[in-house]
Amino acid sequence: MTVGAVADALAALPLVDHHCHGVVATDLDRAGFEELLTEGERWPGTSTFDTPVGLAVRRYCAPLLDLERHAPAEEYLARRAELGPREVNRRFLAAAHTEAYCVDTGFAPAGSVGPAEAAEAAVAYEVVRLESVAESVAARGVEADAYAGAFRAAALEAVRRPGVVAVKSVAAYRTGFALDPARPTDAEVTAAAAAWPAHGGRLTDPVLVRHLLWTAVDLGLPLQLHVGFGDNDLRLHRSDPALLTDWLHLTAGTIPVLLLHCWPYQRQAAYLAAVFEQVHLDVGLTLHHVGPARARAVLAEALEITPFRKLLYSSDACGAAEFYALGALAFRRGLAELLDARVAADEMSLPDALRIAEWAGAHNARQVYRLSGPS
Repeated sequence: MTVGAVADALAALPLVDHHCHGVVATDLDRAGFEELLTEGERWPGTSTFDTPVGLAVRRYCAPLLDLERHAPAEEYLARRAELGPREVNRRFLAAAHTEAYCVDTGFAPAGSVGPAEAAEAAVAYEVVRLESVAESVAARGVEADAYAGAFRAAALEAVRRPGVVAVKSVAAYRTGFALDPARPTDAEVTAAAAAWPAHGGRLTDPVLVRHLLWTAVDLGLPLQLHVGFGDNDLRLHRSDPALLTDWLHLTAGTIPVLLLHCWPYQRQAAYLAAVFEQVHLDVGLTLHHVGPARARAVLAEALEITPFRKLLYSSDACGAAEFYALGALAFRRGLAELLDARVAADEMSLPDALRIAEWAGAHNARQVYRLSGPS
């Protein structure tokens, strides 16, 4: 066995990023950039450069801007401004070595463009956020007894757009997963829609969220679900994917369910992937926040029992182009270290390790979303 063979294979493999967002294409001042480094809020007198992800940016992203490793934040930001957003984005997207992106269009920072546009050489697919569809229906004004039909029609129209490959829900944010798993009745949906404030607003009613999830099943496309780690609008304990167990029983045999991010619930997500045919997972977002040094540990927990055809790669990059590069680096390095160690311990063969690396990096996503290319 050649030490580092898996790392070499992953470095050469063009990734499929199955969940990400837009990248800011306008100039950013220090405050604007630091806001993109955190899922929370900046505190007065502190800097988000003084976090694990901030250190990772200075360590791994600085050289891509022709700076020394660990360049001070002031130098880093000055060089970023000197190069300009187009060149900065081009460099980081090129470093990610990603050939296809599945982009959640339900949230995009101000001044952002799609990652494929910023990369200037990649394929982009769309992921439709269903809460955005529901809220747009309510904002237009609809009678309560017509809401279900109007939402279904709008969702069908959205998923028929060219390039749409999946839908997404942020139910973890809006209600959490401790929901009645059963499909709500028409009467329940009408009553809940009647209680929704005039002209809509955020979708937070548990009945309407259940209706949204069951509508996703009816649409027939893969469903992405935010799990775990997110901003402070989330109630973390309500985003444990194990709370979805009864719903997963009821929806068995229907659509693929993709659990996104998952930290600190990567083990619960792995369990669900091991016992439900339709469940897949990633640890995107998590990896660039813990940094390449801890990526192996997170991936090791996720892969303790996850079937190897169930792990996908995502960056969940949003706003800062650095996160595309960091996410890809952390994934490649963490997975390579993990698989190379198992080969060295004779727990798997090198051909097995190489196959698993290719599956996780690209082929699993191509299969789940029915993308063109090898699978």
